[in-house]
Amino acid sequence: MNLLRLCFALLVIALAGCATRVDDAAATDQRAAHKQLSFQNPALDPRNGGQLVRVEALRAGDIILSATHGITSAGIRLLTLAPVSHAALYVGEQRVAEAVGQGILLRPLDEVLAEESVVVAFRHPGLADAQGQRIREFAQSKVGGGYNHVGVMLMAPFSLERRACELPLVPEGVRDFCIRGIATVQLGAGNSNDRFFCSQFVLEAYAQAGLPITDADPRWISPADILHMREGDVPSVRVHQALVYIGHLKEEPSP
Repeated sequence: MNLLRLCFALLVIALAGCATRVDDAAATDQRAAHKQLSFQNPALDPRNGGQLVRVEALRAGDIILSATHGITSAGIRLLTLAPVSHAALYVGEQRVAEAVGQGILLRPLDEVLAEESVVVAFRHPGLADAQGQRIREFAQSKVGGGYNHVGVMLMAPFSLERRACELPLVPEGVRDFCIRGIATVQLGAGNSNDRFFCSQFVLEAYAQAGLPITDADPRWISPADILHMREGDVPSVRVHQALVYIGHLKEEPSP
């Protein structure tokens, strides 16, 4: 029975496309260090638990990930198998820059917190004040720009096809190469333009600030991908430095 349950669990993981990584486990009880298999973390909290923070904990350039109870958010979360559906940038002065259906907007953080059911902040460990300022300037220069509707439409079939690259035990290098190959065919290899969807906007801002999070094209990255770029998680594509969890600005109430 235990073997049957194990096989069933592995089948579910395989069908879900859960990326894995082989890490060196620390030696314990005088045993030599060994290899251990790490899976993508499906929870929004880090593995050691989360914390609730206030806006004062944020710096310009911090990344905001969120989700709502709406149908669109639920569809994105189901498609990407993640607890978040939207990405935005904190630009200081209690304001957030984001790419939504109406285009690029600059909004008070309070409005975002009122609309979203859960809001979490992350920070690039190499983020300096000068880079935060460049991210803010880039975001403000794009306010009023258009939304990348075509890019979002193309992301749906891409999100499904890429799961073949994220099966358990697929090596990191192979997974990265596989995703890039499918993305090039499905989404093209062109450069970003002045139309962005949410996660594309965030990645492009960091690239323009001279602090790219990954070499992958921003048009290939979803909010779920950004979530898995955090410390202690398994990113689907290679990242330069893992993002640091700052805390929850809003969390869903306990049932």
